[in-house]
Amino acid sequence: KGNPDGEIFMMSLIIGGTGFVGTYLAGHLKSMGQEVAVTGAHAEKAAHRGFADVPVYDLDILDKEAVIGLLEKTKPDCIFHLAAQSSVAASWKDPGRTIDVNVKGSTNLLDALRENGKHMRAVLIGSGEEYGRVRPEEIPVRESNQIRPGNIYAATKACQNMIASIYASAYDLDIVMVRAFNHIGPNQPSVFAVSDFCRQAAQIKAGRQAAVIRAGNLDARRDFTDVRDIVRAYVLLAERGQSGETYNVGSGHAKSIAEVLQIIIEQAAGAIRIETAKGPMQ
Repeated sequence: KGNPDGEIFMMSLIIGGTGFVGTYLAGHLKSMGQEVAVTGAHAEKAAHRGFADVPVYDLDILDKEAVIGLLEKTKPDCIFHLAAQSSVAASWKDPGRTIDVNVKGSTNLLDALRENGKHMRAVLIGSGEEYGRVRPEEIPVRESNQIRPGNIYAATKACQNMIASIYASAYDLDIVMVRAFNHIGPNQPSVFAVSDFCRQAAQIKAGRQAAVIRAGNLDARRDFTDVRDIVRAYVLLAERGQSGETYNVGSGHAKSIAEVLQIIIEQAAGAIRIETAKGPMQ
């Protein structure tokens, strides 16, 4: 499955679409002339996030019957599954919740697709974190690389990928899997490292915080991509991706957290000291 010339979708449903990435994805799809609907855990809050012309549905991803009902109601051609507990730091604090949302939630969607019986393409968003600690000889990171998830969040996304691959093969479902590397951009929640650094720098520049940025492990290297490029890649994979396959999405170039933080400090144009503390990376 998968149309090399690009498949045209008229109606897209973004599950977990009221957050950071979903907002950009919905906007991009709308700019292409698509009909779009989104879901969130608290739809009433989404009305103030730029969704005035997009239907927003409350959805508990852990309620399989609710997922089935929503697919029947919206009848999408394509589903983008973004709903996840996506913070590594939060996954250490509440592993059970992360497992429920990321594994059981995605399995509920897969079951809903299986039981619906109609042709729908689904794009399931995973993470570059699934690869874990990449060895020097494994760079550049390819989809065939061995996965070595090193945190709870990464393990749940690896599990999602494996289950989706089985469903695609066993039930002939039209599923494309993605391993997206770190994405950044305006309005990203400050639970993530780069957005938190930017928040702290802005507070310092405004005189509301001492000239100290607090950070974790600065030696870690991450592949950062603008969220607007990420969502364009998601749409291209929805149009052209091969069913049952997994695709990496990222820049292909890693930078250390220290390098990124230095850029932020330079933009703040002031003397800022860095304090580091040990702990899991966000």
